[in-house]
Amino acid sequence: MQNITFQPQLRPALPLVNGPKEYREQRALFIRLDELLHQSGLEHEFIELSMEHRQIDLNEHSSKQAENISQGCVLALRSNIARHITGMKHREFCIRLADSPLLQWFLQIGRVDGVKAFAKSTSSRFAHCIDEAGLQAINAKLIALLNNDGASVELGLKKNISFDDIYFDSTCLKAPIHFPVDWVLLRDATRTLMKATLIIRRHGLRHRMPQEPLSFLSDMNTLCMKMSAKYRTKDGRKHRKLVLREMKHISKRIASHARKHLKILSQRGEETELSPGQIRQISKRMENVLDQLPAAIKQAHERIIGGRKLANKEKILSFYDPYVQVIKRGKSNAEIEFGNNLWLGETREGLIVDYLLEKEKTSDAKQIKPAMARLIKEQNLPIKSAWGDRGLHSAANEKTLETLNIRSGLCPRDVKVLNERLINEPGMREGLKRRAGTEARVSIIIRNFMGAPARAKGFEHREMMVGWAVLSHNLWVLARLEQASQPKEFGLDLQDVA
Repeated sequence: MQNITFQPQLRPALPLVNGPKEYREQRALFIRLDELLHQSGLEHEFIELSMEHRQIDLNEHSSKQAENISQGCVLALRSNIARHITGMKHREFCIRLADSPLLQWFLQIGRVDGVKAFAKSTSSRFAHCIDEAGLQAINAKLIALLNNDGASVELGLKKNISFDDIYFDSTCLKAPIHFPVDWVLLRDATRTLMKATLIIRRHGLRHRMPQEPLSFLSDMNTLCMKMSAKYRTKDGRKHRKLVLREMKHISKRIASHARKHLKILSQRGEETELSPGQIRQISKRMENVLDQLPAAIKQAHERIIGGRKLANKEKILSFYDPYVQVIKRGKSNAEIEFGNNLWLGETREGLIVDYLLEKEKTSDAKQIKPAMARLIKEQNLPIKSAWGDRGLHSAANEKTLETLNIRSGLCPRDVKVLNERLINEPGMREGLKRRAGTEARVSIIIRNFMGAPARAKGFEHREMMVGWAVLSHNLWVLARLEQASQPKEFGLDLQDVA
């Protein structure tokens, strides 16, 4: 256990602004969030987990250095919570922060002698100051705190949180990629390889090329426009095959030039002004695409020229994100989606107590057993009922819940069985009606706290974004719950932030 020395900064009082109702509601929300962070002890827990992730031993630093590091961790925690609640991107949030006394007060950066706000690059680093496992631990600590008998008194809540009923649902967390058209992947490869080649050549490392790197990109863009135009012409399939053959030929030439420049970079990179880190980054970027390009060319050939289908697990959907999955949910507005399956479980009050972003796609029905293990064995929650839609119902899940002595509220697939349970089981209809509200909870966590699509590249970063979104969402929900005492400011209840 590290010796954490953390003294909260003295903050100027919030200015008295008798603004519109929306401002007063947001003001009350952040005041209540500030109270919850102090009362829950999440700040000290976050400091420990962040230090562990960054491999920093505070005992090896002076007391002043340790205090500065701890305050930096608290700033990162509050910054991420405020940014997710406001739903802003990094740049927009930093602009708003520099001009908002309310956000400056919440982030504890306001001073009598001036305000020192940070830029978007710092805000981005704050989002990665802890890993996904640490965020899981922070969220689990908050739920464990709420599971205690004295939680309502400790956090100033009028009622204890009920964990009797858990409502499950899943959705697709879309990846920020374009629609994975086969021949467009060849354009992506050209852009990455030729821009990297251009950087190498600008630093004096050159190999003979018949034309400039960006000219190859222009040629590939021209072929892409031809490919798009052929969809509306007679004998379009025949023309598309001819265009794809040209694209294959130019892709192979581009790959050859890129390999030659990559070889020169590895041999003579120290002669340039590029740092070792920059050289590694350029090499990694080029090697990633060069390794996948032959498979992408074959994929386009099989589907366009050969007219043969490929299994989803064999397809390359993105050169830059290998864990993107094809999610077929049959929704009216999204028959097929590209991303990762996000599993959520919430309480009756709307707190998210279980979440999982799947790297490999599995059936929703297979999520119940591990979810109950996490909730009961790991978090020790007193669950009495589990609710879900038809996609979660199976004989195995019914048996699992029966073994755990938990009532099954999973909606049966058979309409006749469902009708019988609605008639014979008290509370079944009301439980399923409440579970329908989980669809709205999914929309809130995706659209309001992560954005649609979520602006996080790579599976690990999307996992961290989910963890931050769940933590911010749960604090937001707690701040909106009825409090034991009802302080007022400008005639508005601090709890009235709905």
